[in-house]
Amino acid sequence: MNPELEAFVPFFPRIDLADPAAGRALYTELASARPAPDTAGMEVEDRTVPADPDVPVRIYRPHGARGAIVWLHGGAFVMGDVDTEHPWAARVAADTGVAVISVGYRLAPEHPFPAALDDAYAVLVWAAAHAAELGIDPDRIAVGGHSAGAGLAAAVSLRARDQQGPSIRFQLLNEAELDDRQETWSARNFTETPWSTRDFVAASWRHYLGSAPATPYAAPARAADLSGLPPAYVSSAEFDPNRDEDITYALRLLQAGVSVELRQWPGTFHGSQAILSAEISQRQIAAIGRALRDALAG
Repeated sequence: MNPELEAFVPFFPRIDLADPAAGRALYTELASARPAPDTAGMEVEDRTVPADPDVPVRIYRPHGARGAIVWLHGGAFVMGDVDTEHPWAARVAADTGVAVISVGYRLAPEHPFPAALDDAYAVLVWAAAHAAELGIDPDRIAVGGHSAGAGLAAAVSLRARDQQGPSIRFQLLNEAELDDRQETWSARNFTETPWSTRDFVAASWRHYLGSAPATPYAAPARAADLSGLPPAYVSSAEFDPNRDEDITYALRLLQAGVSVELRQWPGTFHGSQAILSAEISQRQIAAIGRALRDALAG
């Protein structure tokens, strides 16, 4: 493990998803301890996207932004909202000059699949339809996120392709949660890695799926056909149960004719980029910003 990250491992909390309410409370506490983001160079606005039910969003609009990303927070499908995601969403906007539409999708287990996907897709449709009002180019809209949010972004891309929905320019999949089966080498062997363990991931999928069978829209790794999807940036952490499903998904996208940038970060673990003082975390965050800027430029 990267020594800068390893020094923080004893202080990393363990969240038990057996009690979603307690997990959310701890997740919120951790998010509130992050430094407040600098939003001086952008407009920040809370809005509600009309849907069934309506979906809260927080929009970060840097001055002169023409591209946009529908941004989906992490949290194992169980935790997180636009407030906990505020430091990350604001940083993405500041680093890229891209408008960030951060989505407060419904959470499991109270709202199992497909609630979160329906919310995320509704926001994509709304953003494309209201591009002029938002001051963005409808041909420069991306989807992306971290962890469970990245899995939702992959599912939104599949659904938009299958339903002839809005055009998606790019998908940004950072440490994505893509496969409920947990059959890869990393899923079977990384049982006690920091932050995300095999049991944590299994509980996440139980809450998200509920009694529903896993379909490709729930677990995109199950999709048989990945052709015709948007170009992708796929990032994986070395000591992460999700590692191998991310790498496999990137390779399958490539084999289906989709342009992919795959970054495997050595010595990292799931969510370790939150340790902002580590040089490798700074490189990870910079790479995300560069990939998004390049994808939505021109």
